[in-house]
Amino acid sequence: MLDAVRRVGRPRLVGGGVRDWLLGLEPKDFDIEVAGVDFDTLHRALAPFGATNVIGRSFGVIKVRGPGGAEYDFSLPRRESKTGAGHRGFAVAPDPGLSDAEAAARRDFTINAIAYDPFTGALIDPHGGQADLKARVLRHTSAAFGEDPLRVLRAVQLAARFDLTLAPETAALCRSIADSFAELPVERVWAEWEKWAVKSAKPSRGLTVLEETGWLRHFPEIAALRGTPQEPEWHPEGDVFTHTQLCLDALAGLDEWQAGAAARRRMLMFAVLAHDFGKPSTTEHAERRGQLRWISPGHEAAGGPITEIFLRRLGAPLELTPPVCALVVSHLAHHSGQTEFSDTSVRRLARKLAPATIDELVLVMRADHEGRPPLRPPDSLARINQLQAKARALAVENSAPRPLVLGRHLVALGHKPGPDFKPILDDAFEAQLDGAFADETGGVAWLKQRLGP
Repeated sequence: MLDAVRRVGRPRLVGGGVRDWLLGLEPKDFDIEVAGVDFDTLHRALAPFGATNVIGRSFGVIKVRGPGGAEYDFSLPRRESKTGAGHRGFAVAPDPGLSDAEAAARRDFTINAIAYDPFTGALIDPHGGQADLKARVLRHTSAAFGEDPLRVLRAVQLAARFDLTLAPETAALCRSIADSFAELPVERVWAEWEKWAVKSAKPSRGLTVLEETGWLRHFPEIAALRGTPQEPEWHPEGDVFTHTQLCLDALAGLDEWQAGAAARRRMLMFAVLAHDFGKPSTTEHAERRGQLRWISPGHEAAGGPITEIFLRRLGAPLELTPPVCALVVSHLAHHSGQTEFSDTSVRRLARKLAPATIDELVLVMRADHEGRPPLRPPDSLARINQLQAKARALAVENSAPRPLVLGRHLVALGHKPGPDFKPILDDAFEAQLDGAFADETGGVAWLKQRLGP
């Protein structure tokens, strides 16, 4: 395919695929920019190699689906000029005559502005992206960066994904356009946050970028964590913002998080981000154990509604809210005051968490436990492990208990369906959760006793 393209133009591998390759990662995106050729000639050269999909002639992008389902994006170098507000306010015009340096200048960051010649093996790096990649620095490529406010949120997720620090001059440029956040459509805001939640290697870097750029104020639930004090005896790491950063990085380091499906990683990352959203409104200096301490009574319950508002403003899909809020509200279940977890309490916790699970709650708890170095109390970890072991013994670690007594059992006993079914079935489920029976046979026996002769 590249040989055919080479006969009509000058192909270069560009963008994130080159960056990932230089980082030793397997490239996921294959973007090829072809200079020195017009759109129609490029399209004809690609047609024999698979189904092509033209993504707007004005953008000069052709998608080709190759053998095995792999997709390749071929494009022409293009010029962009700002014509209006927001992420879409650009006039785009393909320009096959652009030089490598001119074509690279429109890219957001220097680490994404490195091109690769697949025939000579040469790296084309007119903006110093390799040096920035080696130094783990995220730096804007040109002043045109400031024309697209979405690039600030791209900086958030890229810093988190690749453990990068933001160049001071880039942070200053981001601060100068902070008011343009309102121009961004919510679906684009969510897309960048989702990448942060699913792909982060060091998610705390993303929050640092928000703070350094002045964009933290656009996410008030997170901003409120900065400066909210914690009791040093229990949280020597500092305020709630710092604690949350440490918890997020701890989660990203867990094998169970890394091996999870994207939807699960996303849910858990947002749950850890939000787990202390209730602290700013509940924190007070009050007496505990005979001395004044910083405490946050009820912060876990208070965090649920705040988390829901945050996710709604972010444009998160509706199905994400219930499990994230359930994990936030229950993240201190291992500090309930019980000396041991009873079967009943664990069954009821599994029911309360649904559609999240106790195994997922355990990951949130472990991240929280690791988020206050150097303090890692062994009794807290033991409680977390005990909860998980009990849940697995009861087979409720990955799902809530399901009712064993159903309407069909009432019908089989000669009762006609009606409004009196619901209270009976509710009582049966409560009895099941309390351990009155553990299988269908036991449930029917309980039902017969409940109904009487």
